[in-house]
Amino acid sequence: MYKTIEELVTRVDERNNDGIVSELIGVSIDKCFIKSVANTNGTDLSKYKIIRKNDFAVSLMQVSRDGKIPVARLEEYEEAIMSPAYPIFRVKDNNIILPEYLEMWFKRPEFDREAAFIAVGGVRGSMPWEEFAKMKLPVPPIEKQRKIVNAYKIVTDRIALKQKINDNLANQISAIYDDYFVQYKCSTVTSYIDSPLGKIPSNYKVLTIGELGCDISDGNYSSKYPKADEFQTVGIPFIRGVDFIGTNISKRNLLYITPEKHNELLKGHTKENDILITTRGVGIGKIAFVPSDMIDVNINSQLIRINGGNTYPRVFLSQSLISNRGKNEIQANVTGSAQPQLPVGNFKNIKIVIPPESQILDFCRICNPLLNAQLENYQEIDVLQKLLDVLLTKLSSR
Repeated sequence: MYKTIEELVTRVDERNNDGIVSELIGVSIDKCFIKSVANTNGTDLSKYKIIRKNDFAVSLMQVSRDGKIPVARLEEYEEAIMSPAYPIFRVKDNNIILPEYLEMWFKRPEFDREAAFIAVGGVRGSMPWEEFAKMKLPVPPIEKQRKIVNAYKIVTDRIALKQKINDNLANQISAIYDDYFVQYKCSTVTSYIDSPLGKIPSNYKVLTIGELGCDISDGNYSSKYPKADEFQTVGIPFIRGVDFIGTNISKRNLLYITPEKHNELLKGHTKENDILITTRGVGIGKIAFVPSDMIDVNINSQLIRINGGNTYPRVFLSQSLISNRGKNEIQANVTGSAQPQLPVGNFKNIKIVIPPESQILDFCRICNPLLNAQLENYQEIDVLQKLLDVLLTKLSSR
């Protein structure tokens, strides 16, 4: 049985009149809630809407442009506040439809495509609430919904567990790097010297990325760069920053080009043990490791690949870039305000601390197993995410 959204939900407009609720959140394009970074000093929060656990919030602006409707169900908090611009709604009757089942429907790519099609005629590609409310979805018996939701939750719980393990592994690697190369607890000397990055042990040095002798290149910028209609669903992978999931490269939404187009692109072909770095937009400095099944594939023009070989192994080089010191160096070399970017020439100017070879090798001996475990977990997460995609796709046939 199909029902419209308006048959299943009711809009909520509860205001923060007494100002007690202070947790301000928004909805991201990835359909999850995020803490607001807006400066609320002097802002009258009494006009903001209260959202409660299991309520939904949706942003209906620029739907056709983004190709997605940012909509999410609140799980993280018992209550929070949101901008008055967000429509907030909740399920009318949990015996008719489960909030978790409705959330699954909203996550379907097919739902986003339908919404984007409807929104094309709207102002700036937005969608009026009335149009959103008219969208339909299948509503199976409640027991069937529970089975569907439980199957989905088994997979999401497994993903959450693997992600928690990976967060712990990343923290361990970061802490070991800090002990070795920031606090210098493993240094064999007691004398220090001044450097552009502060005081360092006397047997250390500071070099720029360009002085390391690493293999570095960015993506191809030539006239042969693939046009939108040249991408396909099979062929040679074409890696973008949006394909980064943690430090892994996800295969879920990869673009592909033909072998002929691949051979036309003379730069940006990946090699074994490459590290990829994002160089455009708000996510500058994110890294991912090239897996063994993505060697000699392509990176787009907004990525840089770097390979330190055996001299500067990837676990050392990557931590040098994502440590607080590395992040500061990256930001110091970013250009542009409206569209921040990190040109490859500026990337080569980034300074890092270089310890004696023996300490690099000792650090890598400890941390390589941790990194490998992390990457294996990300591979499993990618497979599980594909399973979630399959479960969502099958909702319309249930």
